[in-house]
Amino acid sequence: MSDRHDHEHEHGHRHDHGHGHGHGHDHRPTRSGLRDRLPHRLAHLLTPHSHETADKLDSALESSARGMRALWISLAVLGATALAQAFVVAVSGSVALLGDTVHNTADALTAVPLGIAFVLGRRAATRRFTYGYGRAEDLAGIVIVLTIAASAAFAGWAAIDRLFDPRPVHHVPAVAVAALVGFAGNEWVARYRIRVGRDIGSAALVADGLHARTDGFTSLAVLLGAGGSALGWELADPIVGLAITAAIMLVLRDAAREVFRRVMDAVDPALVDRAEQALREVEGVRAVGELRLRWIGHRLRAEVAVVVDGEATVRQAHGIAVNAEHALLHAVPRLTAALVHADPAPVPGEADPHHALAHHAAA
Repeated sequence: MSDRHDHEHEHGHRHDHGHGHGHGHDHRPTRSGLRDRLPHRLAHLLTPHSHETADKLDSALESSARGMRALWISLAVLGATALAQAFVVAVSGSVALLGDTVHNTADALTAVPLGIAFVLGRRAATRRFTYGYGRAEDLAGIVIVLTIAASAAFAGWAAIDRLFDPRPVHHVPAVAVAALVGFAGNEWVARYRIRVGRDIGSAALVADGLHARTDGFTSLAVLLGAGGSALGWELADPIVGLAITAAIMLVLRDAAREVFRRVMDAVDPALVDRAEQALREVEGVRAVGELRLRWIGHRLRAEVAVVVDGEATVRQAHGIAVNAEHALLHAVPRLTAALVHADPAPVPGEADPHHALAHHAAA
């Protein structure tokens, strides 16, 4: 391994780690630590994994597994919710509840593109897709945003249609119960998806959770509209429907902004600050140059240039680069790979070592 590293890094160093690093690691062999490690070791033995990088269990695979589990569970909950509502639709003939049922069914089906993205994201990189398939999640996020937009358009159209053509709602108690079931199911799924999505760094899963929340709002619109109809005010249903459409548009804005930032490689500036602080504390690093972070699916990659002593040997610069990468992996959550480039400290009167690249940078 050391021979390969020496040839790999004259100016830079790169590791594709198959595991994430957390914060505040305590490597002392306490009894509780051994007990905590036992389930992890069993999972490591029973889970398919690569033999690269010391045969560590890939945290990215664990994240994808959590994402898939969230999709399956939410699909089951939303499917049960839609079935319950469909039964009430058949009994009551409520058009508003029918629209909500169709909406909930569509939301459950958004798990399909996201599930495909999670499966693709677990595939190994190839010579064509050298960064892997993690960006499939961004494509799924776009599909989900478009689905939210379609939901808003449908809700708005249904509300306007009912505004110009008021119709009474029959079997109001059954419709009200079905609306509450729809809201409860969607809100639970929304909270679950958003929590898991944020834990694993999946913007698409968070957007899908926000979409489920819009469906819960639609269910509330059915409930309030039914209540207004029970009081003899037929315009209550379309008016509330328009208000819910406006709420869906606000959620659409948030989801679209989050997915857009991910597609454009935006990261939280606090992560950049944390990475720079960690690099400055590495022994041998005199300064931190250009630092870049980008999301690939729910994993982060980093590229950074650090300034080291110009008289350092290749092995010494390599050692500093390894320590810098190690510090990054501990400091930045969900960072799985870093490319560290070592620059010699400038000497007065000495030519810029990157002078040959200047015309490319200008272009």
